[in-house]
Amino acid sequence: MTRSDSPLPNALGLYLRSSLFFVTMATSGILIGLLTVIAYPLGFETRYRVASQWVRFVLWSLLKICKLGFEVEGQEHVPATNCIVLSKHQSTWETIGLQTVFRPVCFILKKELLRLPFWGWAMASLEPIAIDRSARTAAIKQILRDGEARLRKGRWLILFPEGTRVAPGTKGRYGASGGTLAKRSGYLVVPVAHNAGEYWPRHGFLKRPGTISVRIGPPIDPTTLTAAEINERVETWIEATMGEITLTRRPAPSAQDS
Repeated sequence: MTRSDSPLPNALGLYLRSSLFFVTMATSGILIGLLTVIAYPLGFETRYRVASQWVRFVLWSLLKICKLGFEVEGQEHVPATNCIVLSKHQSTWETIGLQTVFRPVCFILKKELLRLPFWGWAMASLEPIAIDRSARTAAIKQILRDGEARLRKGRWLILFPEGTRVAPGTKGRYGASGGTLAKRSGYLVVPVAHNAGEYWPRHGFLKRPGTISVRIGPPIDPTTLTAAEINERVETWIEATMGEITLTRRPAPSAQDS
């Protein structure tokens, strides 16, 4: 193998790009986090607009620095009004990228995250549902109570039914809270599948170039279904779609795309 054929330069470039992106994301997060907190007296809508600038900047930086973009199929399935979004969870990416499709969003997260400097403070001002995972029964009750309240406020509620990030090609146990909330509240459910974990691994630092595939499924009307049936339809659609997009590498964005 000649020096030019060695994988080392490519590996080094991947590491350097991922490092630059990390610094960019962290630095911008501190700045926008501070601005979001400062904007607290101006109301939720203003705070959300400020925080959304970070989302756009991070995704732009990810494309420019790491050559990692994304494409969305099925946007015609997105309802005209807010609903419950049940998504596959493989990576950090979907907590950022899905905010460009559904907005304003409300996430369910560990309450410990709100203690993080800057990012956590800003996140707290955006009214997430912060739960104590060690108290499972209380957490489910909180999701049902606060989830319906956020929906009534016009927020898109994003839940990860598997509860935690799973590696590509694997499947976690789907929880029942999404279907239960839909049945109780009457809001539509939209399933989402994606393969972000192939490019931004759940426990990995390196961001691989390519195009993340995001697919949005037809909305599910909870009116005539039981909570169990709602969850079953979501799981079936997501896992079948994951079978189509998992391990499917897509070309890096071309120069004209960037």
